[in-house]
Amino acid sequence: MDKPLKQIPKFANEAEERAFWEANDSADYVDWTKAKRTVLPNLKPTTKTISLRLPQHMLDSIKAAANSRDVPYQSLIKVWLKEKLHSN
Repeated sequence: MDKPLKQIPKFANEAEERAFWEANDSADYVDWTKAKRTVLPNLKPTTKTISLRLPQHMLDSIKAAANSRDVPYQSLIKVWLKEKLHSN
């Protein structure tokens, strides 16, 4: 027989809740066998702006390649980086 679930306490703020879940096992509070998969179609990954210094001739070549594909050059760089990361 399964042990009864504990009641999740009320939290004053997010920091208090974070500290609680770092110290406690959610299996004591949630019946994960009843969990359902969810889809979040509008969720966008967080992005971070970086500064990348490239030789001018390299940037010109990237821009020309992007122009021939009719995509922004920054998007093409991201596609190429993603492909390279997944190929290893």
